[in-house]
Amino acid sequence: MNVMPDGTPIRRVLVVAYVFPPAGGAGVQRVTKFVKYLPEFGWDCSVLTVANPSVPVFDETLAKEVPESTVVRQARTLEPGYALKNAVSAGSDTTGSAKQSGGLKKLIKSAVRAVGNAVLQPDAQILWYPGAVREGLQLLSELKHDAIFVTAPPFSSFVTGAALSRRTGLPLIVDYRDEWGISNQFQENRQKSSLSHSLQNRMQRKVLRQASAVVATTGRSAESVADSVKRANGTATVSCIYNGYDSADFSTSTGRSGDVCSEPDVEVSEGSPVATERRLRIAYVGTLWNLTSIEPIVVAIEKIAVEEPEKAARIDLVVAGRSTAAQDEILDRLNGLPCRLVREGYVDHRKAIEIMRQADVQCLLLSDVPEAGRVVPAKTFEYLGLGGRILYVGPSGEVSEILSDFPQADSYLPADTDDIANYFSERLADSSADSEKTEGASPCRFERRMLTGQLAEILNRTCAVRAGLPTVDEEVGREVAEASA
Repeated sequence: MNVMPDGTPIRRVLVVAYVFPPAGGAGVQRVTKFVKYLPEFGWDCSVLTVANPSVPVFDETLAKEVPESTVVRQARTLEPGYALKNAVSAGSDTTGSAKQSGGLKKLIKSAVRAVGNAVLQPDAQILWYPGAVREGLQLLSELKHDAIFVTAPPFSSFVTGAALSRRTGLPLIVDYRDEWGISNQFQENRQKSSLSHSLQNRMQRKVLRQASAVVATTGRSAESVADSVKRANGTATVSCIYNGYDSADFSTSTGRSGDVCSEPDVEVSEGSPVATERRLRIAYVGTLWNLTSIEPIVVAIEKIAVEEPEKAARIDLVVAGRSTAAQDEILDRLNGLPCRLVREGYVDHRKAIEIMRQADVQCLLLSDVPEAGRVVPAKTFEYLGLGGRILYVGPSGEVSEILSDFPQADSYLPADTDDIANYFSERLADSSADSEKTEGASPCRFERRMLTGQLAEILNRTCAVRAGLPTVDEEVGREVAEASA
């Protein structure tokens, strides 16, 4: 048996992850970093993922994060390609005159979407389930494992992980990157029927009864999921492990480290006012959809363009990431204004870090809707790790609580567009306050390696309980009792 330097036996966990390199996105980063650092804490990893992922983006740079020793098994899904899925998705619907002229086409798309949503429960990735269970059982029969860790969305992955746990008796650890209920409430292709909600509630309860431990990405989500565990009559412990940042990602990047009002990489003519006056580069990195609307930022810039057009001419807004048609239409309102809008689309993780580095202001967005207060966008922690200025536009909640420890961060409600406009104007006019806002809490508690250590402790504790061994807490309690005797 392989052991750690301290004599602790090395265990193995099966990681069930539909989204895994070379697929891209924030959710992929979370599971990839876990797989990267778990071996340092005595846990070797096997990964069960999809062979032909029906996903919107790919990021080959993330594949380099996976240790060569990782056992990766792929199972094919019966899903159609992403292009076909996207063609009938709600987020792809056009707006304006195009919508009026395409009424029949939209009606057909809506009908196809409705049928697919009704049949494929809890999501289209349930078509991966048969192959995933078959391949997972084969892998578990070939190689000894001690636990199963499954991350979602897609939430059909939970169904897969729970099935493997039931058939093998291995303890199941469930990782909610997003809450099931919140995703169904705000995602573009959300399930709307009462029958769908009833079916998915039953699925979730079954998963939670099977789980030995549950992980959520925010403290408030952990509280909500704990209530779900209780309603399901489950016994799983519930913990919070935030998304985080990996300082190793920063050391491999080049570029500036977020100098305030630094000169952007744009060509200007000699003698132009733009060549000598300070500019403000505002960056948003991430997906734009109804839960992270860019509208408050656009409204603020529109106000500046009307009242102080010379200032608006010195604003660069850089948007990197996927966006829905509705969000694209909001951004289109900046076309023709004096500001400069740069739409990067989806970029790989390395390029995303460079965009964040070069920003004078890094934006975090959350719409002021129910339950948004317990959501923390993954980019929050990379913004903190880079140390630049952060503008949070969203409701009071866990994001504002986290940022309250960091003086370089400012928070506004989405309705406070006048205040946001003033914030941008002040950033353009005077940076003297920046030197006064350099001290604050350390973001080190959000390092990916440290967060992976928290997951390793959950895995250790879960396996100890299954084996009937005393947990760390029980051993400490025993020592205290003996010392008091």
